[in-house]
Amino acid sequence: MDQQAATDWFSKPGDSVRAMMRRRGITAQQLSETLDGGMTTLRAICDGSMSIDATIARALSNRLGGAESFWLKRQANFDAAIDRAVTVAAATDLEAWISRVPSPNGKKLRANASDRKMRAELRSRLVYFNVSKIEAWERSYGSLIGGTQFRTSQSLQSSEDAVLRWLRRGEMDAELAETGEWSAVNLRDRLDEIRKLIRISKPARFLPPLRKLLAEVGVALVVARAPNGCRASGACRIVSPGKSMILMSFRHRADDQFWFTLFHEIGHLLLHNAAAFVDQDDTSDNNQREAEANHFASACLIPLDRVGELEDLQPNRNS
Repeated sequence: MDQQAATDWFSKPGDSVRAMMRRRGITAQQLSETLDGGMTTLRAICDGSMSIDATIARALSNRLGGAESFWLKRQANFDAAIDRAVTVAAATDLEAWISRVPSPNGKKLRANASDRKMRAELRSRLVYFNVSKIEAWERSYGSLIGGTQFRTSQSLQSSEDAVLRWLRRGEMDAELAETGEWSAVNLRDRLDEIRKLIRISKPARFLPPLRKLLAEVGVALVVARAPNGCRASGACRIVSPGKSMILMSFRHRADDQFWFTLFHEIGHLLLHNAAAFVDQDDTSDNNQREAEANHFASACLIPLDRVGELEDLQPNRNS
């Protein structure tokens, strides 16, 4: 690694945690059971918002291997690397980081903020989005804003910052999910099995088998509550080599909304080369890709050869 790269590159301790989990065949749930705070603590370690202290280092050593000193040194190296990255970002792209990149907590930084608060805010943004250069953030997230893949609501104004924070939260949860290798062919083969689950009314009963079916074909299904200002109902994108993500907000807690959105996102994965999409509640058909995903979802829910039967039904509860 050259000198310039060494000053602005960092790797979270969570990267090592996930690597050791894969190597030893340990699931996120199994590891979380050994940590105070359970899954909340594990998520925070992996997203970089919680530091590895002596207690956590001991738990990781006992479950994953590696000496306690290794985990503490891993944290110290990360802290030093992120401090260097913050120094570079503050000197070169401060205005862009503050104006373009959302704060993880959704709060605005005051114009007269102190240098200490400014650096702390920069650190939180670099760590949350896991990038050290504004150019890298623009490639991963900035391109979604204003593009055809970021579908704005027709009736309600959606905050771009809130949507991007929700999308990133979903990605981090997806990174912890155990999946097979992403395969569009295998996903298409699972459509009939997935469709059978729509007859189950309670999410607590249909989400586990749905997650399992999708995980088998390399898709991590994440359900994450949308923050205030986020009108998104679903999203999909590649989160790592060999793994796709479908992110659902379950905003209206309605079966029809959930299943149509799910098949809509599956449509994007199958029809549009797993490109990144963020879809709002009332995403319209005036974009070709959205129209294709909507048609795909409709055909999955109501097979084309049975549309006539549906149209002939009487407008009453029994029908």
